[in-house]
Amino acid sequence: MFTSNATGLHCSTFILLGIPGLEAAHFWISIPFGLVYLMALLGNFALLIIIKMEPSLREPMYLFLCIVAGADLAVCTMMVPKLLILFWFNDGMISLEGCLAHMFLIHSLSAMESGFFLAMAFDRYVAICHPLRHSTILTHPVIRGVGLAVFLRGILMLSPHPFLLMWLPYCRINIIAHTYCEFMALVKLACAETRVIRAYGLIVAFLTGGLDFLLIICMYILVLQAVFCLPSKDARLKTLGTCGSHVCMILGSYTPAFFSFLTHRFGHNIAPHIHIFVANIYILVPPMVNPIIYGVRTKRICEKVLKFLFPLKS
Repeated sequence: MFTSNATGLHCSTFILLGIPGLEAAHFWISIPFGLVYLMALLGNFALLIIIKMEPSLREPMYLFLCIVAGADLAVCTMMVPKLLILFWFNDGMISLEGCLAHMFLIHSLSAMESGFFLAMAFDRYVAICHPLRHSTILTHPVIRGVGLAVFLRGILMLSPHPFLLMWLPYCRINIIAHTYCEFMALVKLACAETRVIRAYGLIVAFLTGGLDFLLIICMYILVLQAVFCLPSKDARLKTLGTCGSHVCMILGSYTPAFFSFLTHRFGHNIAPHIHIFVANIYILVPPMVNPIIYGVRTKRICEKVLKFLFPLKS
């Protein structure tokens, strides 16, 4: 498990601990986690199929939603199978290379999701503030370009993470008090100077989730200004209703994400099991909730779901 080098002992294998202090309850905790994962799979696959089969849903908002659904599926699948193995069989062993790959995929996909939330906010801004130019601004080539840019940003900005961590000496302990490999959890195990790496992690977090969130707020301020200029209350409510699903997605995703990010760096007085619970909620709950939000609030999607579940008898 350890090999000698000039700096001392260097870990080549890590052990995921799960939720510290609640090891005896891991099996019972795995049940709601597994159900959430199953619902996320069913909901996002259903969303992808409905949008693909319904020509009227080939709009920018729903195309971006398809990409978010795909990212949600990938993030959940990267995390949950290993989590269930840990909780059911008490097998948390993972190699350094596997841990770094795990960390990179989860963080890069999360950064991509944040970028697509920003793209969806831009779609709402154009649709409400410049409705006559919506179809000419957000064309299919533009949507593909935005998708590629968000994908490349997630890859390029997060790809240094595993290389920076690969060369650190992990000579203190090889136990990660978490359910999955997380950037700061690995940094805290290193017995070398990590200020530069921590600073880089903060910069990347700001340039992805932080900057995206600020731009989303700016766009919604402009949206609200345009909405309150509408002549009637009904028109204002109807226009705001088109943003409701997206706002719910943002609140459900960014709130636990920021809490997890801040507590990992500054919340030294917060109990570890609370932080790890929130980190798991940040990964698992939005993929389950997002299809429900759009299924309930989007009439065309809701109608397709009801038609599938309760087909009319001829």
